[in-house]
Amino acid sequence: MSPTSRSALLARAERSAETANRKQLQPPTPYPRPSVGRSRPGFSRAEPPIPQRRRTPKAWISRNRRLCVALLLCLAAGLAVQQLTPASAAHVSVLVAARDLPAGASLKESDFTPMDVAPELAVPAQVKNPAGLVGRQLASPLSKGQIPTDSDLLGPGLLTGTPAGSAAVPLRMADPSSIQLLSPGQLVNVVLTAAGSYDETRQSQVLAGPVPVLWTSAQGGKAGEWLGTKDTDGLVVVAANPQQAEKLAGASTQGKLFFVLVSP
Repeated sequence: MSPTSRSALLARAERSAETANRKQLQPPTPYPRPSVGRSRPGFSRAEPPIPQRRRTPKAWISRNRRLCVALLLCLAAGLAVQQLTPASAAHVSVLVAARDLPAGASLKESDFTPMDVAPELAVPAQVKNPAGLVGRQLASPLSKGQIPTDSDLLGPGLLTGTPAGSAAVPLRMADPSSIQLLSPGQLVNVVLTAAGSYDETRQSQVLAGPVPVLWTSAQGGKAGEWLGTKDTDGLVVVAANPQQAEKLAGASTQGKLFFVLVSP
């Protein structure tokens, strides 16, 4: 190789080494950041944001058609029931027993309380003034919530509607189980069977009749509560005129008493 060619090769090698050293000493070029909305070589264009759709009532109904149909059916059923339900009638205030009261109980104002009931449930002969009940005695037991009437009270109330001068006479029947056949208002003949000796036939006679029944020991399903005592099985109270009352008073000491049902 000639000296000129060798010198040229050495000079080219020196220049290449200097160029490489300069590249190593230079800082690296920062990576360019893409800009939104502008395209540069080597970068993809940014997509614009997708606008959100406005939710309208029509779209909601379209997505929930079954729910809407069910709500409309419930509304229609409610309107139909409201139209078919009759309007409630006006109520009236009456006095009722605040608790169970036995026959013969001396009444206090606290034994009764007002209650609103339908007009058809009000009793015509009901006691409306609680002050008029204070000190009175029950002729028959009252259950809680029952409306008291004049016929439930001892005294004139028990004889309401009877002729003037009538008296309430208690009688003890010989067969207590027969009392179940009686109810207030029924007419009976009171029969006395006198006790005879072994060789004498018992004689029976009608002491009074027909007389109306005012009360029985089985009335109200609470036998044995007449005047607060327990010994009332077979007891019947009838309305009698003065002559009948005289015969019936103490008749149970003369023999056994029975009754016979009679028609009006």
